Amino acid sequence: MANIVEMKVNLHCDECIRKILKAIKKIEDIETYDVDTQLNKVTVTGNVTDEQVIRVLQKVRKTAVKWDQDNQTLSAT
Repeated sequence: MANIVEMKVNLHCDECIRKILKAIKKIEDIETYDVDTQLNKVTVTGNVTDEQVIRVLQKVRKTAVKWDQDNQTLSAT
């Protein structure tokens, strides 16, 4: 069964978005991914964990934290 990983990431420019997409595409066993620039939200579905996505984003020098859907704020990781 596919996991849905949602992360809050600072998406302030096209270069950041390009780096994030390139990094996410390298994750094994992903099914879909989406970057929402309005909400600064990255969503990845597939056989992935929060930790895998955070680790990949850290490699491109982006800080990511788990998305809290209830109130759309950050939750501690």
